[in-house]
Amino acid sequence: MLYEEQFLLALFLTLLIEVPIAVWLCNFFAKTKPSKSIFAGITASALTLPYLWFVLPAFIFDRTIIVITGEFLVFIIEAVIYNQILDIKLKHALVVSFVANAASFILGLFLIR
Repeated sequence: MLYEEQFLLALFLTLLIEVPIAVWLCNFFAKTKPSKSIFAGITASALTLPYLWFVLPAFIFDRTIIVITGEFLVFIIEAVIYNQILDIKLKHALVVSFVANAASFILGLFLIR
């Protein structure tokens, strides 16, 4: 499978895993409208995953460092996106981002080999 095809599969799985988690947690924390939470989840993943797959590898050559640095940056950036789009507290946005990203990372380890 081509790298670009792997990326598209990863993006699809990321959205499939992270968006429902984000919607549920955002509703739990702030009773946000599901459509707005869906938009925030899709936006967060669609904006960050390409950097993780295409930009970071151009500057960092060690796969382990890419994963550690990239996942940390994605976690922070997505929390800011949730905070700004949904106007939820930053601490809640951090929880949403962490749980959603942890779930997709762990499931991704098993689904994409």
